[in-house]
Amino acid sequence: MTVAVIVQARMTSTRLPGKILMELGGETPLFYVLKRCAMIPGVDVVCCAIPDTPESDPIETEAKRCGAEVYRGSESDVLDRYYQAAKMVNADTIIRITSDCPLVDPWVCGETLELFQREGVDFASNNLVSTFPHGIECEVFTFEGLENAALNATEPEQREHVTPWLRKRPEFKRAVLKGPGGGVEKHRWTLDYPEDFELFQKLFEYIEPWPAVPGWKEIYDVVRRHPELAEINAEFSGHGRA
Repeated sequence: MTVAVIVQARMTSTRLPGKILMELGGETPLFYVLKRCAMIPGVDVVCCAIPDTPESDPIETEAKRCGAEVYRGSESDVLDRYYQAAKMVNADTIIRITSDCPLVDPWVCGETLELFQREGVDFASNNLVSTFPHGIECEVFTFEGLENAALNATEPEQREHVTPWLRKRPEFKRAVLKGPGGGVEKHRWTLDYPEDFELFQKLFEYIEPWPAVPGWKEIYDVVRRHPELAEINAEFSGHGRA
């Protein structure tokens, strides 16, 4: 049974083009995402699913440098891109991560995968209810579920965002990994606006450089000690939540 992390990535972000290849702490945001994904317990392969466009060539180069497999497919139909990537790596179980989350927590992802396997569900996530910081999200689902979505989802939102069809199927069994809540979920650790990148630049001054891999709790401790950090992108808190 192959467990694959599939990370969607592109260069053409409207708010911050090229964001995943910007310099951050001596590496790129994509580097941290892919390296952290490779550390998730129980994962067999990491695949970066990117558009089949010339603009994506640098992403392929970086992904391969990080040891990830690369699949190139439709830029607009991200659901089909995921489906084809899953077929390429013979995935039975898929963990979905987005490339704009350089602080994705391998251990939270591992707990979500363990929950998925233990409960025998079709879909598990830690963001069906928002109780973790934004940027720590992951979703786990079966290849069969992904194939059903790819063959049956028709709405543009379902094709672009991959999992809306899976999240809403009444016959699918779902499980949620609950985080601490209590305001932690208001913190925004994802890369979409220039202010987000400014936060990461400042935050990386306080955390140990690669190959150290601080989990979300360690990062949250830093943010609590330096509350001015959270103010940098506070106006976008809640933006982009699934």
